[in-house]
Amino acid sequence: MNATPESFDPLKQLLQTLDLSDAGGAQTDEDIFVGPGEPHAVRPRLFGGQVLAQSLMAASKTVDPDRLVHSMHGYFLRPGDVTLPITFGVQRLRDGRSFSARRTHAYQGGVPILSLIASFQTPNTGLEHQAPMPEGIPAPETLPTTAQLIGSIDHPVAKAWAYERPFDIRHCGPNLYFDVKGEHVAHQAVWMKSLGDMPDDQNLHRAALAYASDYTLLEPVLRRHGISWATPGMSVASLDHAMWWHRPLRVDDWLLYVSESPSASGARGLSNGRFYTRDGVLVASVAQEGMLRLPSE
Repeated sequence: MNATPESFDPLKQLLQTLDLSDAGGAQTDEDIFVGPGEPHAVRPRLFGGQVLAQSLMAASKTVDPDRLVHSMHGYFLRPGDVTLPITFGVQRLRDGRSFSARRTHAYQGGVPILSLIASFQTPNTGLEHQAPMPEGIPAPETLPTTAQLIGSIDHPVAKAWAYERPFDIRHCGPNLYFDVKGEHVAHQAVWMKSLGDMPDDQNLHRAALAYASDYTLLEPVLRRHGISWATPGMSVASLDHAMWWHRPLRVDDWLLYVSESPSASGARGLSNGRFYTRDGVLVASVAQEGMLRLPSE
């Protein structure tokens, strides 16, 4: 891949990626939208979080503006190509008094690479409770950035992780980029925040959170077995992704992402995660199963 230009702005690129076109008003039995691949990616395969976020934005364009996405269930069907645009077909499954349901397929080369169903709700009130935020978490300002940790490593993937992500990601303990230090436990905590201010569009913030949620969700599986992202010959791919948004949020404020893995078997690993604001408000929950294949002994 070509080197990323010095003027590359990861957050600007994210906003452009999520600003889908309406394909000139094209429509079949679906609403049609088009979005870009990842022109600056150093890997050949599309980042799953991007396709999730774009699919949610496509669906949100077909519902009333006051209805916010509250849940999403998606399956990754095929690897996407970073060099190709993506076509999104949205089927309007139902519009009720308070809820709207949409099915989005993301296509490349005429075949679906992602299938997703999302539900949107008009804001309402009702019962309230939440799981508490973990205690003893260090403040994000006290933790090193990814650029500080690995930005000096002369490797294209290290440079991409350090400088080309639209989010500032700070591990609350040892990271897993190139080695694994500390205990081999099946849980971790990470602070995340976009690199700059985002527009005041709650569905955009929720889609951006779906994007970011895919970065580290499988890390508890790897951490439990002492495996880093740089393990030679390892193959990792997201299989499915479910997410629930509980309360309003902003991805341009720090969010604590706590995650754990209850199980790994059959070359698959399952992880669950929760997002908290700095003052302890639970804003979203997420679950994902991924394929993890290691080189033969």
